Amino acid sequence: MLVGDRSSISETRRTQILEAAVRVIGDRGLCDSRISDIARMAGTSSALVVYYFGSKDRLLAQALSYSEERFHAETARELAAIPAATERLVRLIELCCGPGREVTTWLDEWVLWLDLWSKAFRDPEVARDRHEMDRRWRTTIADVVRRGQRSGEFSTIDADDFAIRLASLIDGLAIQVVLGDPDVSANRMFDMCVAMSARELGFDPPAPGTLRRRTEPDDQTARSGRRGGGR
Repeated sequence: MLVGDRSSISETRRTQILEAAVRVIGDRGLCDSRISDIARMAGTSSALVVYYFGSKDRLLAQALSYSEERFHAETARELAAIPAATERLVRLIELCCGPGREVTTWLDEWVLWLDLWSKAFRDPEVARDRHEMDRRWRTTIADVVRRGQRSGEFSTIDADDFAIRLASLIDGLAIQVVLGDPDVSANRMFDMCVAMSARELGFDPPAPGTLRRRTEPDDQTARSGRRGGGR
């Protein structure tokens, strides 16, 4: 059982601390975040945060797990209303890296992942949490692919292998977007992920830009706004 899951902590207080951790660590990065900053935003004491979560590393892992749980719950509800597997897959990509969400929101979440990957390399507990979250994400992708194969929308390939390839492409491109690579915009990341999926699964990709539901801010502006506040 994880330290932060102790039955003595109220679910409301736990949620407040995790939400504060997502905001503070996402905005400042793990190294520049202090337990006191997280406690202040959560409206509690540093001693209580340390008591329940143990360390910033454990709090990071649980904060990201909390964020991922919320993402999967919201995604499941939305995808359930989309009948076609092709549209489901494109929307799934859009939700995690495309202009269908506020760019600053998913950029902040990817900053958390960068910190988690760094810690997971040396911390077995964080590594276990990372593996569980990645496995759930790949399963979500593979389930959509299998649905499309059953309906005849997708070609017959190994759904689990495809899920690893798509998840890895998203991870790699997200790093470039977060770091501000001028050759890898959020729009280009989304289009490349959809194009790769279309090639492998044998469906016609939508024209670039046709699925964008709102005007996306300039990538650099989005990053500057987020960091200026201190994801």
